[in-house]
Amino acid sequence: MKNLVSLDSLSPRDLLKRVRENFSGQDRAGQNEMAALVYEALCEQRHLIVEAGTGTGKSLGYLVPAVLLAAGEGKRSVISTATLALQRQIIRKDAPAVLHAIYEMTGSRPKIALLKGWNNYVCLRKAGGGYPEDDALISRAEGKYGSTAIGEEVVRLRQWAMETDSGERDELVPGVSDRAWAQVSLPKNECIGDKCPLRGSCFPMLARAKAAEADVIVTNHALLGVQAAQTPVLPPAEAFIIDEAHELVNRVTSQLSVSLNKYDLRNLARALRTAGIGDLEFDSLENEFGDALTSVGEGRLVSIPSVLGDVLIRAVGVAQDALGRTKDLDIKTETGMIQKKLLRTRLTEMLNLCTDALGEKTATGRLVCWVSLNKDGTSVLHSAPVDVAADISRELFKDCAAVLTSATLQVNGNFQTIASNVGFNFPDQGPWEGVSVGTPFVPAEQGILYMAAHLPEPGREGYGEENLEELASLIEASKGGCLGLFSSFAAARAAAEYVRGRSSYPLYCQGEDGISNLIAAFGADYHASLFGTLSLWQGVDVPGMTNRLVVIDRIPFARPDDPLMQARMQAVNERGGNGFMEVSAAQAALLLAQGSGRLLRSATDKGVVAILDSRLTKRRYGSYLRRSLPDFWPTTQRDAVLGALKRISLQEGEAEEKKD
Repeated sequence: MKNLVSLDSLSPRDLLKRVRENFSGQDRAGQNEMAALVYEALCEQRHLIVEAGTGTGKSLGYLVPAVLLAAGEGKRSVISTATLALQRQIIRKDAPAVLHAIYEMTGSRPKIALLKGWNNYVCLRKAGGGYPEDDALISRAEGKYGSTAIGEEVVRLRQWAMETDSGERDELVPGVSDRAWAQVSLPKNECIGDKCPLRGSCFPMLARAKAAEADVIVTNHALLGVQAAQTPVLPPAEAFIIDEAHELVNRVTSQLSVSLNKYDLRNLARALRTAGIGDLEFDSLENEFGDALTSVGEGRLVSIPSVLGDVLIRAVGVAQDALGRTKDLDIKTETGMIQKKLLRTRLTEMLNLCTDALGEKTATGRLVCWVSLNKDGTSVLHSAPVDVAADISRELFKDCAAVLTSATLQVNGNFQTIASNVGFNFPDQGPWEGVSVGTPFVPAEQGILYMAAHLPEPGREGYGEENLEELASLIEASKGGCLGLFSSFAAARAAAEYVRGRSSYPLYCQGEDGISNLIAAFGADYHASLFGTLSLWQGVDVPGMTNRLVVIDRIPFARPDDPLMQARMQAVNERGGNGFMEVSAAQAALLLAQGSGRLLRSATDKGVVAILDSRLTKRRYGSYLRRSLPDFWPTTQRDAVLGALKRISLQEGEAEEKKD
C-alpha cells in the first residue's frame, strides 16, 4: 500500500475528511469540533458531555476518535446506544466507513463488535426443549393440543435457531412476540454455563468471545444496567461513550428494578414440586401475599405496612428454606443441573426483594417500593433504587474516560442535571466538561414555536374540545404533514378519532401497526399525519416536508402519582433543593426538547412546533422549560401560525406535484 500515514500524525479531522471523501459526506464544523473534543477526552481519560444538535453527525463524531484510540494506543472503547436503530446504523454503515478510511490511510484495521444482552440471543439448549419449565406452547403448535399463533411462532423460532449464524433476535424477520421469544431465550443468571453440552455453539458466548477480541464494542444501555448491577458482562475498557445519553439513567434504573406477584410464587411452587421438593408452604404463601398486596392497594409504600411486612418476613423464611433444600438436588444429570440453577436464581431474586423491602434501604429512602395492578387485576410489588448515580459511576465510569452525548442534554442552559444523575460530581470521578457544538440548522429561520396561550390549562382529566379544535385547525392549514406527540395512548386515540371525523387527510395512530411501518407510511405521504406517545418523542427521523408540523398536546410531566418520581422529588426536597424543578420539570424539559427536535431533520426542512399547553406561557416554570427548546421563532399568535402553515403547505405541495 502506497503513501501510508503514520498513526501518530493522524488527527480525528484527517480521518473524518477521508470518510467524507469516500462517502460523499459534507464537511461539518460541529462534527469536527466534537471529534477533536472527544479524542482529547479519551486520550486524557477525562469525562465529557457533548450536546450535538440534529444534523451534526455525532455518531461519526465519537466513532472516529474511538477507532483512532484503538489504532494508536491499543485502548478499548465501549459505545452504548438506547435504540436498536442507532446500533444498526453504527454497525452497518458508520463503522465500516471509518474502518475502510483508516485502513486506506494507515494500513491499520481495528476490530468492532456488537454485543447485546444475554436474552437477545437464542439459547440452543432451550430452543431444543432442554429446559424443564417450557410450557405447552411448542406441543400445542405441533398439534398435540390444537394450534396456537404463539406456538407456531415458537416452531418457526426453533427452525430458525438451527439455521442462524448469529442467533440475534434483531435478525429474525418477521419478528415474534415477547412471549414466544421467551421460549427460546433466557437471562444470563439462568444459564448453566460451562456445564452446558452446547457451550461451544452458544450464541451469547460466541458474541462475548468476539467482543473480548474487539477494540470497539457497540452495545446498549440495558447491558450497561446489568454491568451497573455488579454483574460483569463487558470486557474491561478504557473508555465509555454513551449516545442517546438522556436515556441512560432510566434504562439503568429499569435493570436494577425487580417485582413479585402471587403468580411468581405459584410458578416457583410448581417448579419446586417438579424437582421433587414439596411441603414448603408456597401455596398458602401465594394467597397471603396476594391478599396483603390487595389490602395495601395501589401506590407508593413510604413504609411497609404491617399486614405486608408480616407476609414478607414469612416469605424470607420460606425462600431460605427452599434454597437450603435445593442444595441436595441431584446435579449428575443435565436436567438436574438446569433445575437447580433456575430454582436457586429465582429463589434468590425473591429473597433479595423481600429482604430489601424490609431493610434499611427502604427505611432510609434509598429504595422505593410500590404496588401496581396488572391488566388482569393482579397486584404486583415493585422495588427500584431512587438514585443510580453511584451505581453508574462506580461500576462504569471509575478510572476511565466517559463521554455522554445526545441532541438534547442541557436543562435550563447547563449540564448540571445530567452530570449529577450519572455521578460525574462524585469526588472520585475527576474533572468533567460540558460543551454544546451546536447544529448546522438555523432553528430561528427554519421553524416557528407556537405556544397556544389562549387555550385553557389541562386538568386531571386532560383537556377539552378547544384543544382538539386547535389541533384540527393546525392540520387543516398544514394540509396534513403532522407528527402528533401525546402524553398517553388514550389522548392519542381520542385526538385521532376527533381529527378523522373532521379531515379527509390520511392519519395513522400508534397501536394500529408496528412503529417502523407507521413511520414509513407517514414519511411516504405528503398529506399523512402520525399520532403517538412517548416512543415517538425521540428517535423518529423523517427528514423533508412530509413532517412540517409537530404538535405536542401538553407538557410531559411525569404522573404525579408515579412512585419513583415521588421518591426522587422527596429526596431532593430533603437535601434542601426543589424536587419539582430538579426532577419533574427537568425531565419534562428534556422530553420537550426531544419532541421539538423531530421537526428539523435536514438543512432544508421548515415548519411549526405547536405546544397546546398554555402553562408554558402562564406558569413560572414556563421560562425554564422554554430555555431547553431549540431556538425557534416564538409566537402566541394563532392567525400568524395558521397563515405560515398554509404558505408552507402551498409552496411545498406545488413542489411535490412538480416532482410527480
